[in-house]
Amino acid sequence: MALWRRHPGAVRALDGRDREAALDLCRRDPVGSVLAAVQAERLGEPGPPGTEMLGVFDHDPETPEALCWAGANLVPVQLRRGALLDEVVEHLRRRRRRCSSIVGPAEEVLPLWERLAPVWSPPREVRPDQPSLVIDADPAVDPDPQVRLASLDEVAHVVPASVAMFTEEVGYDPTAVGGAYAARVAELVAGGRTYVRTEDAEDGPEVIFKADVGALALGVAQVQGVWVHPEHRGRGLATAGMAAVVADVRARLAPTVSLYVNSYNAAALATYDRVGFRRVGTYATVLF
Repeated sequence: MALWRRHPGAVRALDGRDREAALDLCRRDPVGSVLAAVQAERLGEPGPPGTEMLGVFDHDPETPEALCWAGANLVPVQLRRGALLDEVVEHLRRRRRRCSSIVGPAEEVLPLWERLAPVWSPPREVRPDQPSLVIDADPAVDPDPQVRLASLDEVAHVVPASVAMFTEEVGYDPTAVGGAYAARVAELVAGGRTYVRTEDAEDGPEVIFKADVGALALGVAQVQGVWVHPEHRGRGLATAGMAAVVADVRARLAPTVSLYVNSYNAAALATYDRVGFRRVGTYATVLF
């Protein structure tokens, strides 16, 4: 038996044998942990180099007390106790920062960042209050009948809309650092997880509304990348568009639809309220 199994308190990378134990932890809060649950479902499959699902072991050396997905994002799960945080921070300090953000429930992200801040590079921004919203019923408004799944032959039109959304939301062009972002856009379209409304323009179809199902696990679909073309804002496209997204996602992918939004984005909060979303918690994001 490996040494770590005889010493609770250890942190180690999980593998396929730990899949069900990791998912059990995620099931305690399927909305808050959906980003990590996506990765927990893939335990045992080959993953990108340098990524790992960390398990933190305390009283029971066979069952993790907490998780932390360490990939492009750092995502804690049930990582609330100070002693467990310290174990994870020491592990992460040795591997150095490789993620572009820390994201998840605020009560886990913010204490983790407080401990990592002295040893990691300064962030571009900390967003400590991002309402976590869900809807698990029919939308409260009529869906936009023109919102539909994007097709593969529309990827070239979806990418500019996705880049515009990301640049507006995060502050830089994600395609400036390589082709991974465009590849992710194409992956979501191919998987039937990108919704658009288009209108004809001089140089072809133009996306005027877009939303993605960016994470899907444990009966929860997290919507990301909601965007309306600036020239079409104020027309109610986001409200009816999100109603269409909710209706199709609940019929086809998952019974619960979730998202998180910046607390200062009053227009978005009002839109989601009209659709029928309700607040269930708070996310936080540290952006690098």
